[in-house]
Amino acid sequence: MKIAFLTSEYPHVKAKFAAGIGTSILNLANGLMQAGHEVTVILYGQDSDETFAENGITFYKIKNRRLKGFSWQLTQKKIQKLIRTLVDSGKIDIVEVADWTGISSNIQLNCPLVVKLHGSDTYFCHLDHRPVKKINHSRERKALMQANAWSAVSNYVAQTTQKLFQLNRDFEVIPNGIDLNRFSIQEQTAEDDTQKILYFGTLIRKKGLLELPLIFNEVHRQNNQAQLILIGRDSPDIKTHNESTWQMMQELFDADAKANVSYLGSVPYDEIKEYIEASSVCVFPTFAEALPVSWLEAMAMQKAIVASDIGWAAEIIDHGVDGFLVHPQQHQIFAQHINELLKNQAFRTEIGLKARAKVVQKFSKEVVAEHNAAFYEKVLKAYKARKR
Repeated sequence: MKIAFLTSEYPHVKAKFAAGIGTSILNLANGLMQAGHEVTVILYGQDSDETFAENGITFYKIKNRRLKGFSWQLTQKKIQKLIRTLVDSGKIDIVEVADWTGISSNIQLNCPLVVKLHGSDTYFCHLDHRPVKKINHSRERKALMQANAWSAVSNYVAQTTQKLFQLNRDFEVIPNGIDLNRFSIQEQTAEDDTQKILYFGTLIRKKGLLELPLIFNEVHRQNNQAQLILIGRDSPDIKTHNESTWQMMQELFDADAKANVSYLGSVPYDEIKEYIEASSVCVFPTFAEALPVSWLEAMAMQKAIVASDIGWAAEIIDHGVDGFLVHPQQHQIFAQHINELLKNQAFRTEIGLKARAKVVQKFSKEVVAEHNAAFYEKVLKAYKARKR
C-alpha cells in the first residue's frame, strides 16, 4: 500500500513544528515501511513549498496561502490539488489526517480518507472546561462527517468525541506506537540512585504543570534529596494570559523545594532518551491527553511512572502493576507514590520491567503498524467496492 499522512507537524529539521501527533506519525511511518509499505508525508502550514525524500519517506511541504478571509479555503484547495495529483499518478492509495481543527473539512479526494482521533480542539477544550471556537467545532465535525473511515488512539477519545459531536460512527481503536529500538536500555546496569524525577513535555496548564509544583513540594517535605527535572517548551497560559507557564510555576514552589528544581527548556528529540535513562521516576500529572506517546517512551525505558488517572490512562497503565495513576489535584497521594518509588529501588525496578513488557506487547511500532495496515486494507477494499 501507498499511505499518505496529512499533518501540520512532524519531527524533522525542515518541519516548522513537531509535537505528539508528529512523533506518533513518525513511529507509524517507520513501522509501515518496515512491513513493506510506501509512506508519504504532506506537511501543511510550512514556511515554503518543497519536495524532498529522506529515509524512504517522500515529503511535500505546503506553504499556506494568504488572503484575508480566504486563507483556510485556499490552503485546503492547494492541499486537495496536490493529493489528487499524487493519487492520479499512482503515488498514494489512502490518506490519513488528524482530527485537530478539521483541515480536511472541505477537501474532496479521489481516494479514501481516514480521520484519526488524536484529540480535536473541541475534545481538549472539553477536558479543559473552556469554550471551543465555533468555527473549529464546525470544521472538525464536518471533517469527521466527510471521512470514509475513522480511527482513534484510545477508546476514551473515541467515546468522548462521539458525544461531543453527536456522532454514530464505528471507530477503530489503534493506539500510538513507539520505536523500541530508539527507547530501550541496551544493557541493564545498576541505577545511579540520584532521586531524579523527570517531566518531559510542554509546560502548559492542561498537562498539569500548575499542579506539579504543589506535588513536588509534598515530595520534598518527605525527601529533601529529591530533584525535579523539567524538559519542554514553555507556553503562555490560556486562562490568565500570562506569557510563561514556567514563570507561574516558579511562584508555586516552596523556597527550599525550588532549589532542587531544574528547567532545561526544549531539547532535541534524539536526546530525550538520555534524560529518561538518567531519571528514577517519570511524572505526568496531565488533565488532557488522548493517548500520550511520552508515557510509552518512559515505560519503554523501564521507568516507573506516576501519572494522571483521567480517561485514557487505564488504557496504558494498570494501577499498582506497571505504574501508578492518581488525579493531578490529589497532591499528597501523588507525592506519596513518587516517594515510595524513590525510596525503594527494587520496587521501582520491578514496576519498570513490567512497564516495558506492557509496551512490547501492546505499543511497539510493529504491532501498531500491523493493526493500521489491516485497517487501511479494509477501508481501501470497501472504497473500491463502492466505486465499481
